[in-house]
Amino acid sequence: MGIPDYQTIMLPLLRFAGDQQEHSLREAIDRLADDFGLTEEERKELLSSGQQEIFNNRVAWARSYMGKAGLLESTRRGYVKITDRGMKVLKQNPERIGVKFLDQFEEFRQFRALRHTKTEEEEVEGETHERTPEEALESAYNQLRDNLANDLLQQIKSCSPGLFEKIVVELLLKMGYGGSRQDAGRAIGRSGDEGIDGIIKEDRLGLDIIYIQAKRWENSVGRPEVQKFAGALQGQRARKGIMITTSNFSKEALDYASRIDSKIVLIDGEQLAQLMIDHSLGVSPMAAYEIKKIDTDYFTEE
Repeated sequence: MGIPDYQTIMLPLLRFAGDQQEHSLREAIDRLADDFGLTEEERKELLSSGQQEIFNNRVAWARSYMGKAGLLESTRRGYVKITDRGMKVLKQNPERIGVKFLDQFEEFRQFRALRHTKTEEEEVEGETHERTPEEALESAYNQLRDNLANDLLQQIKSCSPGLFEKIVVELLLKMGYGGSRQDAGRAIGRSGDEGIDGIIKEDRLGLDIIYIQAKRWENSVGRPEVQKFAGALQGQRARKGIMITTSNFSKEALDYASRIDSKIVLIDGEQLAQLMIDHSLGVSPMAAYEIKKIDTDYFTEE
């Protein structure tokens, strides 16, 4: 079945609260997860931010929307109880409760008016709005990030060999390798093959070194190239290596790297672009949005 959207959760949540007892949100989440037959993997599946479980987030928004419509009330932090209006709705035995259904209540219409506009999903007949606001925000963010990564990779592919060398060195430095920029610059030497080959310190003390090979390639990197790199590691008596390409690695190459004694990390073009975004290299912030929530402790009278 998969994880239900938050509108599908509304009616089962209201029915769960139909005993007119106070229930914790945690209790509701566990009961509904059982009722929907969710697997352990589905219960633990996280939003892309990694900050909250998807199902928990959707139950919370189902509770919030029905609270805005006056069907549920928050009795204390993390607890919920059905209202008289909620009981009347249950007696009507509706087939479904969603945004369209809740629009019959003035309080809910006022709440939506504060949001100025409806999302496209809410406007589509049949109430196909499946994502919570957090999910919609994260989806938009991920799309922007993916577009940025694609543009960034194209920019990398068009830069000079010298600039590509600089990009790789500075990325490794931002990730905590190499000690200082001066040390890293001395550690890396050009190979004359539109890439770089050399060594860089693993940490500031230089307790170990990492052998690096970086190539601006268009074609997929196969197992033979990784084997050559593994041989170069042995020749340098190095135990660790990083192989970076602007293209990708074949399945055979990935499998080979995972089975050999030497520790070789393979970074393809997409990963390279994502790492540059994570470490703010070659990109600059355009806008920042801070998401806040009510601090219920602040409003607690002593």
